[in-house]
Amino acid sequence: MSIADAIEKAKKVKFVVLDIHGVLTDNTLYYTQEGTKSESFSLHDVFGIKALMNSGIGVSFLTSKVGRDVEQVAKIYGVPPEMLWGSSAKMARLTEFQNASGYTDADLCYVGDEMIDLGVMKRVAFSVAPADGSEEAKAVSDYVTAAGGGKGVVRELAEFILKAQGKWDKYIEQFQ
Repeated sequence: MSIADAIEKAKKVKFVVLDIHGVLTDNTLYYTQEGTKSESFSLHDVFGIKALMNSGIGVSFLTSKVGRDVEQVAKIYGVPPEMLWGSSAKMARLTEFQNASGYTDADLCYVGDEMIDLGVMKRVAFSVAPADGSEEAKAVSDYVTAAGGGKGVVRELAEFILKAQGKWDKYIEQFQ
């Protein structure tokens, strides 16, 4: 896919669905001696998510299980609780959302990095993979970010979509 084709697809995005592990994280798990698990998330992606939402583009997280860690990250990122979707049946959850919201595949962008994401990536109008995503995910993507998972994928994507839609300059005016 050419960058011009990706820009054309990005122009139509109304809603972005994000996988978490490998997109918002680098897929590394840290464990303390007590067995507590933690992961790192990029603050660059906070800016990206807020840029999308403040520009009228919806955002949700779609991961196999929503735990307290995901809820806490969503609070920091500004993603409302009803947009935290825990399901390993990603295609079914997406259909459920579309039936309730009226969005179609043509309105959606999905960001995924691994085999479990391939069905949704092939289904939506604009699919994205991080630079360090699986070869299979990158092969079906309309756009592959320069950033790797957990290193600003959503920040980069937000700028790409908002520039394609002519909304970027207006959004950044508030910071100047």
